Amino acid sequence: MDTELEHPVRVALLDLLATAGTLTSNEAARRLGVTSGLTSFHLRQLARAGLIEAAPAADRRARPWRLVQPVGPAVAGLGELDRDLEDEAYLRWVERRAASTLPDQAFSAVIRVTPEQLDAVAQAIREVLAPYQTEDVSAPPTAAIIRLFPLLPSGE
Repeated sequence: MDTELEHPVRVALLDLLATAGTLTSNEAARRLGVTSGLTSFHLRQLARAGLIEAAPAADRRARPWRLVQPVGPAVAGLGELDRDLEDEAYLRWVERRAASTLPDQAFSAVIRVTPEQLDAVAQAIREVLAPYQTEDVSAPPTAAIIRLFPLLPSGE
């Protein structure tokens, strides 16, 4: 694995940026439950590796970051409204997770696969999830959000 991606905070930051689009160090720190100094350091390392870049800021104090090659709705399979609802639902859960009876099972991983293997991974995930996509109203609904996309170097 590339050195840039060996640290779990960096993997989590890439995952957050893929979901949120843009984030400041402070926003990322709040979502990950770590210090803004830690997220700032790792965001700079990801930028140095060419995986992320500074995004336009609304004001001079904010320094947002974004993926160099953002995941668009066509790739992610989500429209902008769906993405906003997904983010809102996740943030609601984060705010209330201490009171939740269900554990957080979120994780990120960086894998190395060929295009054919990527198709196989996506199909395997669909098959694993299929038995749980039922109309069982006794079970609480749970979001299963999977995004598989290449991490492209700067300039591509």
